[in-house]
Amino acid sequence: MRRRQRLLAAVLGLGLSCSIPAVQAADNLVFVSGAFRRSIPVADLEHLAATGQARGLLADVLRLSKQQPEEVAKLLKTSMPLPVVLVSRLLNTRIGEALLERLAAVVYPLKTRKAGVPALRSAMVLGIAEGKGSLSALGFLRAYPNRELEVNLPALMALASKASSITDLVRFFSESPLDGLRGEGGGAKP
Repeated sequence: MRRRQRLLAAVLGLGLSCSIPAVQAADNLVFVSGAFRRSIPVADLEHLAATGQARGLLADVLRLSKQQPEEVAKLLKTSMPLPVVLVSRLLNTRIGEALLERLAAVVYPLKTRKAGVPALRSAMVLGIAEGKGSLSALGFLRAYPNRELEVNLPALMALASKASSITDLVRFFSESPLDGLRGEGGGAKP
């Protein structure tokens, strides 16, 4: 009897895994501010990372913002070693949820803002797993479970204004969620 149950479980598992579509990856970064909407294909970011040369709208954005394509290419390829199990566990804690909620106010699947937290969690964990224990910006985008990743420009600008330095940015993402957990605001769940 146990052998039949195991066989049935294996067949059901195989059937479910075959019927689940492959994970999508982000095809476009969509920058949105009110009625303004511009997309940069992830393929252009991959091209920049591979060649050091920007093309299309990305080239215009880098030129206008006075960014060197070679430097941006380095940033896109920079990989951070991260233990997948630890990151997964952290992202499922109250502190991890609070961090994800803050980040999901800036980036989320296009037109489905409420799916931002699970999408970010998924992209980080899958990106680390696919990167064999490390994550880069491109690895994150390749693992993102939606074809279009919306970047809320007003929220991004607000974050940038609060973070005039890397130290301020780290403080914003590390201390603020803790304040919310202590019941001092921030919108995190107790």
